[in-house]
Amino acid sequence: MNVSVLWEGVYPALLTPFTADDELDIPLFEKNLHAQLEAGIHGFIIGGSLGEASTLLNEEKISLLQSALAVCQDKVPVLVNIAEQGTKQAIARAHEAQANGADGLMLLPPMRYPADARETVTFFKSVAQETTLPIMIYNNPYDYKIMTTVAMFEELAELPNIQAVKESTRDLTNITRMRNAFGNRFKLMGGVDTLALEALLLGCDGWVGGLVDAFPQETMAVYDLTKAGQLAEALEIYRWFMPLLELDIHPKLVQYIKLAAQATGIGSEYVRAPRLPLIGAERAQVEQIIQEALAKRPLINAA
Repeated sequence: MNVSVLWEGVYPALLTPFTADDELDIPLFEKNLHAQLEAGIHGFIIGGSLGEASTLLNEEKISLLQSALAVCQDKVPVLVNIAEQGTKQAIARAHEAQANGADGLMLLPPMRYPADARETVTFFKSVAQETTLPIMIYNNPYDYKIMTTVAMFEELAELPNIQAVKESTRDLTNITRMRNAFGNRFKLMGGVDTLALEALLLGCDGWVGGLVDAFPQETMAVYDLTKAGQLAEALEIYRWFMPLLELDIHPKLVQYIKLAAQATGIGSEYVRAPRLPLIGAERAQVEQIIQEALAKRPLINAA
């Protein structure tokens, strides 16, 4: 039985931990899940950009899904990311995710091909029509070079299972455009760590986070305080957090955030080739950011 996806709160875009032998590190994956659940997160996303989706085998994605479902035990929804080059492949991945118990999907536009508006809308509709799972469209023209515009969402609104948007345009005014156009037809999830508080203040329902993989309590504190209107308290943590959050908007965000998760004891730095672990001055710089943040880590009231 699927868990309802409310599209509210904090949804970590999960890292995929590997062993030194390049196998999935399921025990470490589950350790991270437990840390997230203890902090109070609201859902999980498997196999996103941070999860090194492009390097995962299909059976590995299913293994991660099954592990997450076993840990969550219907406490929170588990979503699978769909990021494929072709429509047939995307539909196949959606079928597999649904068959293996996923509660919802995050759906990217076609990979590698710069589809135009008609092609992109047709791609999204073709996948959505092949599943009953609720879907969040990932709108990230900065990284994926395809903008899903208000006009395109007007067409997508015809499909009831397209329910939410991961808002990663890096244009905060787009949040207001979407609200003005659709009201609450689409749930909006802020998808850029360095704009998370601003996105929440402008009306986003939740936050798809990256640094939450290393700092779940601090992420939840920013979210909870902002939603409670305790803006001064939220801003204090957010300002402390910002040097770490900036690790999420770098091309090597996977290596950077994995290093942070290793430093907090809920991850490891192992990545899958062609990525390589950080070395030299770059590694020292990222470690310095992490250690300076840890030295001043705020005391979060768990209550």
